[in-house]
Amino acid sequence: MNLLFWGLTTGVVGKVLLAIGVLKAHSEIVHEHRIDARVLRSFKTERVITLVGLALIVAGYCMEIYFYEMDTPLLICEGEACQEAATAILSQ
Repeated sequence: MNLLFWGLTTGVVGKVLLAIGVLKAHSEIVHEHRIDARVLRSFKTERVITLVGLALIVAGYCMEIYFYEMDTPLLICEGEACQEAATAILSQ
């Protein structure tokens, strides 16, 4: 397993945590129909889960960029060069 695998995995875990945090908070609001201490605790939990998720997404992105060493044609291309680089990568 290489750094790209871990970068993609970290990014996916972060996105899943964001989705869980949002769903958890919204389900509390739907079931409560009012704001009380339980819903406020849910929002605090959502904040922590969301921050961890965002940190994982950023870490995964950094790992992917480091893996490609910033010289991948798709990271530095312009115009038709991007289309050619994408075609070359997708045809492999």
